[in-house]
Amino acid sequence: MDGRRPTIQSRHGMVAAAHPLAAQAGARLLIQGGNAFDAIAATAAALTVVEPFMSSLSGMGSATLWSAAEGRVSVLDFVPPIQRSFPAERFTQRSDLERGPHAVAMPGNLAGWCELVSRHGRKTLAEVFAPAIALARDGFALSEFGVAEFNEQAPLLQAWAELYSGFAANYLPEGGPVRVGQVLRQPDLATTFTAIAAEGPDHLYRGALGQRIVAHLRSLGGLMTMTDLAAVKPRWREPFAATYRGLTVHVPPPPCEAFQFLLSLKILEGCDLGGLVKDGPEHLDLVFRAIRLAAGVRIAANNPSLERLAAIFAEDALAALRRRLTDGVPVEGPTEQWTPQLAEDPAHTTSFSASDAEGNLVCITNSLGSPFGSGIVVPGTGVCLNNFLYWSDVQTGSPNRSKPGDELPMCMSPSLSTRDGRPVLALGTPGSYGIMQTQTQAMVQHLDFGLPLQDAIEAPRARLWDGRAIEAENRIAPETLAELRRRGHAITAFDTGWTMRCGGMQAVAVDPVTGVMTGAADPRRDGYVVAV
Repeated sequence: MDGRRPTIQSRHGMVAAAHPLAAQAGARLLIQGGNAFDAIAATAAALTVVEPFMSSLSGMGSATLWSAAEGRVSVLDFVPPIQRSFPAERFTQRSDLERGPHAVAMPGNLAGWCELVSRHGRKTLAEVFAPAIALARDGFALSEFGVAEFNEQAPLLQAWAELYSGFAANYLPEGGPVRVGQVLRQPDLATTFTAIAAEGPDHLYRGALGQRIVAHLRSLGGLMTMTDLAAVKPRWREPFAATYRGLTVHVPPPPCEAFQFLLSLKILEGCDLGGLVKDGPEHLDLVFRAIRLAAGVRIAANNPSLERLAAIFAEDALAALRRRLTDGVPVEGPTEQWTPQLAEDPAHTTSFSASDAEGNLVCITNSLGSPFGSGIVVPGTGVCLNNFLYWSDVQTGSPNRSKPGDELPMCMSPSLSTRDGRPVLALGTPGSYGIMQTQTQAMVQHLDFGLPLQDAIEAPRARLWDGRAIEAENRIAPETLAELRRRGHAITAFDTGWTMRCGGMQAVAVDPVTGVMTGAADPRRDGYVVAV
């Protein structure tokens, strides 16, 4: 109605994902008697097929979830440490690791999906991966968003001649550019998922698939070993949580960098945002300042200990940040890594959420890294490898310089919120270091201004960059942008009202009294909700 997406609700189950066919794959598992954990793994596998520029079983990520059986929130971390074979001493700047064999970090996604099914699901891997196998074998028609991604990235990947032939053979059998409605079939990927369904994750971490990956990387000059792969193991962790407007918001703990999102909220908690004009200069000035302050703390406190984290969120520390929030002096500082970066958004990440009638609720954010990751597609497997070592810190002089075996700090931030001890909201987004920015903006729209979940996701957003730079969707009024510039923000408008540079959020909310589930999906990408 009124030019907006309708509210999608159900009492039986819900999947919100970055592609309608992936959401449908998850819903299929719910219809077949699976639970939210079966559904979320089926969705993840299907995303590997239908958004290969963002998703792969070779990527990494994490899940924040509510298990009805356990009655609590927990986090599954499938971001493996930097492999022991990584030759960190060879590199001095981030751009050295943009593409190619040395950019490839350990594949964590498959291990994570399988662990969720093993611990909390009830279906077999053959059942969970069946939708993805069918999509890869039979093919699917490319949408406008997929066409844009392929046609933007394929020419860029041609610069790596040793990588492009494998990429083109797998994704461009008809040559390029691709077109809307063109059918993409991935028979090698179907065969790979079939083998995993039969043999389990060891097919990758100790078996034939891993051997093919290692051999191909070595043929390109890489150093990854089977010992590296065998060391990959998802880790169950206790979430880090903070309260905001009556919700307790849970995110993965460090080395995940999601605490920036919670710190932004805590800084804003001292302001009566709901009493301001929505999307006006006072509202946006406070939110942008809080985001930049929290980003500065996150960068300075890279991978903080629990003691350091407690000190960051102590009331005296928050009070100091709130004073800075409202002192009127422009806030200037980094938003990405510890040194200034170019205004870029290389991360191709996806986030998706699922719920079921039993009370389970889960949000996953996982990624391939950059678009099509490292650019390497392993011949005969259909598997595109990540480039997550691009998110390690190899810059000369950095206090956070990475070493083999180090934890890999990651800006993914799947969140699960509770109210009075009951799960009420699973919410996540892609967007590299903009992830925590996007979440903050949407939560303010939802909680402070009372927007329904879908409307909160659709509300105009902005992406902050290093220094004072901000890019905003052009639905924000020009006079508001002018006032924000007067207040010290170097803000410009995108030439569009909707851009994936401001994320691609998916969410599921649950009414703890009625059990009604509400799904919401971001129109900035191919987001869709499927209810059962």
